[in-house]
Order: sequence, then structure tokens, then C-alpha cells
Amino acid sequence: MDIKDAQIEVDNWINEHGVRYFNELTNMAQLTEEVGEVARIIARRYGEQSEKESDKDKDLGEELADVMFVVLCLANQTGIDLQAAFDKKLEKKTKRDHDRHHNNEKLK
Repeated sequence: MDIKDAQIEVDNWINEHGVRYFNELTNMAQLTEEVGEVARIIARRYGEQSEKESDKDKDLGEELADVMFVVLCLANQTGIDLQAAFDKKLEKKTKRDHDRHHNNEKLK
């Protein structure tokens, strides 16, 4: 599934199972909350913090999918073609960063 299809799937889900999209500010708060949950898992599982027993069953993939869902909602409700935006960003990063990263001594 490409990003455009994912946007359509989310829109269909909202129309079939949700009442409507939350407003943009609510979704921004929701996105912040979901990113925080991802950060908590990574900090405890891969970082230096000890993982609490209650966090050991948390699924990082599921939390990342929550982030993606809210991003797709925000794109839909603000009229962004996220596939086109992503393709444009990837092209820009490819041109800008190809040599930069290969020449970065910190990455060797």
C-alpha cells in the first residue's frame, strides 16, 4: 500500500467508524501524545532508562502505527497529498544529503 492508499483507507475508516475527524489542534495534541508513547518505549527499551514491568508489553510497531494514523488524519483534513509531499522530500534529501553523509567522519 502506498501513502495515497493509506490516506484513503484512513478517510474511509473515519467515515465508517468515526463520527468525524477531530479538529486539527486536537489531532496535533493526539500526535504529540502518540510520539511521546514511542519515545517512552525507545528510551526504556533501547536507551539508558530501565524498562518498567508495565512497559514491557508495549508494542513499538503499534505505537508507530498510531503516529502514522494521526499523521494521515492531519494530511487528509488539511488537503495534503502526503505521497506527493513525501516523494518531493525524498528527492530533495537524496540530492542534498548523498555526499554529505558519505563524507561524515562521525558515521564511519
